[in-house]
Parts: sequence; structure tokens; C-alpha cells
Amino acid sequence: MRVVTANIHADVDGYGRPTDALKCVLALQPDLLFVQELWRSSEDHVSRIESSGLTCVGFEPLGRARRFREGRPGAGWEPRLGLLTGDEGLYFSSQRPLSARRQREYDHRPGGDDGDWGFGIFTRYAVDRVERLPVPQLRRDKVRRSVLMADLRGDDGELFTVIAVHGPHLSHGSLRHYRHLSQQLRLQLHGRRVILAGDFNCWRPLLRTVLPGWRSAVRRKTWPAWRPHSQIDHILLRGPWSVGDTSSTVTGSDHRALVVNLEA
Repeated sequence: MRVVTANIHADVDGYGRPTDALKCVLALQPDLLFVQELWRSSEDHVSRIESSGLTCVGFEPLGRARRFREGRPGAGWEPRLGLLTGDEGLYFSSQRPLSARRQREYDHRPGGDDGDWGFGIFTRYAVDRVERLPVPQLRRDKVRRSVLMADLRGDDGELFTVIAVHGPHLSHGSLRHYRHLSQQLRLQLHGRRVILAGDFNCWRPLLRTVLPGWRSAVRRKTWPAWRPHSQIDHILLRGPWSVGDTSSTVTGSDHRALVVNLEA
């Protein structure tokens, strides 16, 4: 089973210029795919992934946003202060008001596309059950988070569980989310084979304190993609999985995609 997790930043960079992130992710030919920052509007990433032969297990919209794809020229992937002031490709106003500067950009830039921004799970395996798990709303978060969990049936006919996350930043309180998730899953997952994957926006040493009992399938730096110094995207396992080849891939997003081959 080839498992891939990738944050594609809605197929735009931090200036609002189009990328080929989703195309690069699909070229990895996953059997099980976790994607964060999917975009659904006149361009529907879910339909595009399904046209590649994968079934959508679930799509979870986290917020409404406006995406721009006619970005101004600039050096690098995003403006120099993009992490502090917000990039110029995506604007969120569904949970928190935009700053005055961001509101002016939002109102006056041409070519904006309003849509749903979220994450999803896609697979070639049969789907038995899908469940949405709510998590606490964080005051500083710009969207409303949740977690997707599903039971799939492998080629051997046995069930295994997959869980997809896209966590807020540490500065927003993501550890509170993972502590809550750990409590929810403690009894449900006893004795199961489980894959928990996504963009955690969190380093593994910290995750170990709030998600005990999980092991990393891939240990590779993922962010920022052009010169990664941290692993904030993870594929975590419970149960009798055998880990084969692993890799990380540049896709055009600010995160590298993670790839692992697993055997039950």
C-alpha cells in the first residue's frame, strides 16, 4: 500500500501564482491519499482527484476563503513577511475578521475565486464507515477544525482505520487539539491497525507528549519545501504495519509530500 500525505496550499503559492502541486501529488500514484488545503469552487479538487481513479472517503471543509491565481511577481515562494502578515494567495474571513490591510487587498484585487478550503481522504480501497470528530475551537484560529476517521477494507479483506488531520499552528494551541483527539481515540482504536496522517503543524517530539503510543512511518523534514528544517507533516501508525521505502517530494507547495509503502 502506497500512502501519501500532502498539503497543496490550494494549488497557489504565497503570491497567488498557480502551482502544479496537486498534479505532482497524483503522479505519486497513491493507494491511500491524505490531502490538506484542497479547494472546491468552480475548480473542484475533489472531482479532479476522483478522476484519477481514487474514491473520496470524505472531504471536510474547514472554512470559506477567497483564492487569487494572478499573483504579482516576487522572489521565492511567498512575500518575505508572509508568515506574519498572511500570504497573497488565500484570504480567510469566515471565523475571524481580516485586518484592515488584508481587507483592502481582498476588496480591490481582481480575479478572486470564493470557495471551500479543507482536507480529505482518498483511496482505492472499499470504505466501510466514515466519521467526523469535532475538536475544540481555538480563539486565534482562522477556521473551524475537525478530524476525519474511516474504516477501510484492505486487499486481505481485513479492516483498518485511517484518520486525517489538518492541525492549527502551535501558537494557536494545536496541542490542545491533539490531546483532545488522543482522549477520543483511546478506547475506540484498541487493537486496531491505524494510520493517522496529515499536516500537524507540529514537531514529532511535541506530538509524542500528547499522542502516546504512535510511531512515525516517515522521518523526513517537510517544511519549508525549498530548504526544509522541520518535519511538521506526519504519517503515524498503530498496530502491525511493516514499513518499506519512504521519501519526501517537492510538489510546488510550501510543504513537501511524504510517501511510504506499507504492508499489513
